[in-house]
Amino acid sequence: MNDSTWVLDGGRLIDPANGIDRIARLVLHEGKVHSIDTPDGDLPPDAGRLDVSGKIVAPGLVDLATELREPGSEEDETIQTGSNAALAGGYTTVLCCSSTKPLMDSAASVQLVRQIAQRVDGVRVLPIACLSKGRQAEQMAELGILAAAGAAGFSDTPRPMPNDALLKRALDYCRMFDLPIFDRPEVPELADGGVMHDGQIGLILGLKGLPTEAEDLAVARDVRLAEATKGRLHVGPVSTMGSIDMIGRVKSRGIRISASVCPHNLFGSDELLRSYDSRYKVHPPMRSPSHVEALRNAVAEGVIDAIESGHMPRAQEKKANDLDLAPFGASALETTLAAIATDLVETKILNWSRAIECLSTAPARIAGVEGGTLSVGANADVTVIDPSNAWSVEAKEFRSRCHSSPMTGRTLSARVTHTLVGGRLKFELHPTAADAAS
Repeated sequence: MNDSTWVLDGGRLIDPANGIDRIARLVLHEGKVHSIDTPDGDLPPDAGRLDVSGKIVAPGLVDLATELREPGSEEDETIQTGSNAALAGGYTTVLCCSSTKPLMDSAASVQLVRQIAQRVDGVRVLPIACLSKGRQAEQMAELGILAAAGAAGFSDTPRPMPNDALLKRALDYCRMFDLPIFDRPEVPELADGGVMHDGQIGLILGLKGLPTEAEDLAVARDVRLAEATKGRLHVGPVSTMGSIDMIGRVKSRGIRISASVCPHNLFGSDELLRSYDSRYKVHPPMRSPSHVEALRNAVAEGVIDAIESGHMPRAQEKKANDLDLAPFGASALETTLAAIATDLVETKILNWSRAIECLSTAPARIAGVEGGTLSVGANADVTVIDPSNAWSVEAKEFRSRCHSSPMTGRTLSARVTHTLVGGRLKFELHPTAADAAS
């Protein structure tokens, strides 16, 4: 078999970038998309063959904000385990947050992450470097040097950027590199000490809330600076009706801003925190049902451009603390696509083409990276999805080192079966003993 050539036969090819949604044959050769619907007589006889009948063939998923935690916090996640999790979830490219030790605020630290990722040889890992030195929001990092070292963008995520003047200067400066800035919208003074959504449930439970105003005010600042500078600013993840309203209004005026949401904010409300289970302590917090409904509609209407995993892995011994002491975070790379299929596609809020656009095409466009398309000549980054493969989420079986997930115990309606990166098969779902017996 020729590993440099793959033929994917009989699948439903969905490529939102090119408006394709039909049964087709996809041919990959030497790391690139070679052709669509090549006749049998023109196929290499030794090509690898995948029968993907009944399945969806889509561009590889792209995640805008993945915490991989290496170097420095390997008890939470490593680039190897995070890459394994990403591939199982259908991701071929992840943008890696700067939450490493040392922080990615120097060329050496950016290059170190890239070198580790190259050795792992799994998912494509693109570092997001720090926006400020030491993520202290006092001095702008040396953005030009970081860009030259291979940074794909800049952010202090998971920390917000409270320094208005610094953010404005950075947006102006980054126009020279045409690189995006990612901001997690939150006013720290309003959110300090918060555990969950600031609402009736939090009041009943006696837990300090994270008010919607903390996000709304930060989004208002962000969109105004994006308008003033015309820089590339991505806001997310967002979780409130107020954020949606402001983003929708500035987009209608043609302002260059994009937004994303996490799957946990599209399915679950703060009611789940009644259990005091720390796997539901995620960020942004699960909001009230009215916010969940508004976010779903915003994705369907295009006000929210993309869906990011919200992968914030934390070691089990950390998440095992009482709810008010446990850190925010969860493993999400392996469940994001399946959760979106269950909560938005099965419920007819999105069709499959829009779902893939939010998970692949739009994130690639926002980040300005290769991917998100199956155009001839594009990187052969491909995800194969079985839309009828229902499975029960057991976080202890995750490839991620983090086994805390708000999806645990849920039955999700679709599953990734194959992931190819650069035309190389990096993940294949093998049936479990239970699957084989059924």
